[in-house]
Amino acid sequence: MNWRVLALALGLLALAAPGHAACDSGLAGRLSARLHPDRLLDEERAACKSWPGQPGRSIVVLPLARPAAEPGATEFDLDVLVVQQADNGNTERSTVASRLFEPKVLLEDAARIDDIRIDTSRYPLAPDARAFGVRVRYSSASRALPYSSETLMLYAQQGERLRRVLGGLEVSMERGEWDPGCHANFEQLRSTLSVEPTRSHGFADLLLRRTRTTSRASFVDGDCIEQPGASRFDSVLLRYDGSRYAATAADAAKKIHAPR
Repeated sequence: MNWRVLALALGLLALAAPGHAACDSGLAGRLSARLHPDRLLDEERAACKSWPGQPGRSIVVLPLARPAAEPGATEFDLDVLVVQQADNGNTERSTVASRLFEPKVLLEDAARIDDIRIDTSRYPLAPDARAFGVRVRYSSASRALPYSSETLMLYAQQGERLRRVLGGLEVSMERGEWDPGCHANFEQLRSTLSVEPTRSHGFADLLLRRTRTTSRASFVDGDCIEQPGASRFDSVLLRYDGSRYAATAADAAKKIHAPR
């Protein structure tokens, strides 16, 4: 097996391992039983995390599976909650400060949802709006077409209101196509998202920087050799339109491309 294929395969195994996002205190299970008594919580993918800078508050994500219209696929409703913990730390007395329930947010088909993680990096979108992220990691077990991906959703809290302002943004990806005869192509995407000082409709603009790299493998003088291809960089400004972040047509046309 080509070393690049091996590295990607090991990466997929790491993604498939049980995540650290599980709610060990049982908080997710208790909230799900209270809010969704007739639904089955996917406890393996449920996520809980304390919110730095918000005393006594935690973020909880409850994934609730439902059959999809496509055979063999599963859809997930997501209930995203900001929870106020009791002063004594008793999670059984936790109260919901704000929440957003959305049906059919995630789809699991050929690519498996490995885990759901909460991102509490600083996303100060406005003086009265602070955001957190929910990251979803996917992978495919195909040996011929290995694939892994991570998407980011941003949720903004204003007072008691919780809204999703960015959805399904792919921030990392690795995929390949190969056969045992050392004929392979690989592509990798890496991204960063930063909060800018400029504003649109009262919310800070977001700058998305992405780097895409490619490589291919083939036999050279009897050896299986991987050869790097082009690396491309682009940046796009995401502006808030009053309800969601999106790249306008003008911003998309102003992408900066530079070989690396």
